[in-house]
Amino acid sequence: MTAPPFPEPGSVVDARVGDAGPALLALADGMVLAGRAFGAPVAAGGDLVVNTSQTGYQEVCTDPSYAGQVVVMTYPLIGNHGRLLADDQSERPWLRALVVANATAAVVDDAAQIASLLRGQGIPAIAGVDTRALARHLRTHGSVRAIVTAPGETDPEAAVTAAQAVPRWEDQDFVGLVSPSAPRDAGDASEGGPLVAIVDLGLKSSIVRNLRARGARVRILPHTATIEDVLAPGIHGVVLSPGPGDPARLGAQVALARAVIADGRPLLGICLGHQIVGRAAGAETRRLRFGHHGANHPVRDEVRGTVQVTAQNHEVTVDAETLPPGSGFVVSQVNLNDGSVEGLRHTSLPIETVQYHPEGAPGPLDALAVFDRFVAAARDRAGCP
Repeated sequence: MTAPPFPEPGSVVDARVGDAGPALLALADGMVLAGRAFGAPVAAGGDLVVNTSQTGYQEVCTDPSYAGQVVVMTYPLIGNHGRLLADDQSERPWLRALVVANATAAVVDDAAQIASLLRGQGIPAIAGVDTRALARHLRTHGSVRAIVTAPGETDPEAAVTAAQAVPRWEDQDFVGLVSPSAPRDAGDASEGGPLVAIVDLGLKSSIVRNLRARGARVRILPHTATIEDVLAPGIHGVVLSPGPGDPARLGAQVALARAVIADGRPLLGICLGHQIVGRAAGAETRRLRFGHHGANHPVRDEVRGTVQVTAQNHEVTVDAETLPPGSGFVVSQVNLNDGSVEGLRHTSLPIETVQYHPEGAPGPLDALAVFDRFVAAARDRAGCP
């Protein structure tokens, strides 16, 4: 196998970012692309996913839902907006590697560059790849494992072998990796609002901000939280957060969701949380051919007849045909691209789930009513005005 031609130094990585040398992106199916390294000087691999967002690369990098994934950004210039610490979605980046066409820099301050964030956490990145051609490849062949080599590691056969050795996504426990070990509170009883428990399966900080902005107090619980923890007296609503990985691995969390449904308290499931509620309702989940990743997915509300543009990152969908007729749940929202399930609602209980990220603001305000409805239900439960 012959190594493909490498981009010239300085051609695809802005000088303010820093070109670390030649590197490869190798896929387990044998495809190899050449580029220039600009992240941490290490190799890393995972499931290859393509994100079509034009902005939001900082949020993508720090979103725990991307744990275990090599993320390809199809927008050709990544780095133009710098980085604002307040926009980080968690305390660190969770993706395995970042792949871009051009690594740019609109800021001189090194700390405000996305490359510095990646380097500080040991995450490699590669530029110079035809990311749109790569997206078409995945559309044709489906999900595949991949690896970004360290600078100077340019043997294509060795790289493909390393990609083939990457563990399967379905076989890994990502929730245990990203979830906190202890609970914490945001807000106190003196504020007077309803108390909402979030089971943190890979929580984004913007979800907490949206709940707090609507007057809710928040208790963040680890993924190991018990039914007694979640349904403690004084908790007026429950959120099952987004997160990475396959819900079929999360039997304890499915049992927890089943207990919350039986209790009847307001429940909101987001992304992975939505899939867990779907399984608790008796439905099956299945892996999509290449997942949904981006900020341009149109979703139709089946009850209201409205369409909104949503941000998404998931590999799995709830199978509508397996939702038991007597479960009390109905499919409330569908993806207009492929018809997959984007939301569930209970016909008599204050329970709603969404597959997308309502806090992702792609519209930018399309989906925020999800939080309005949930906090209103928690207020009713608490007897708050």
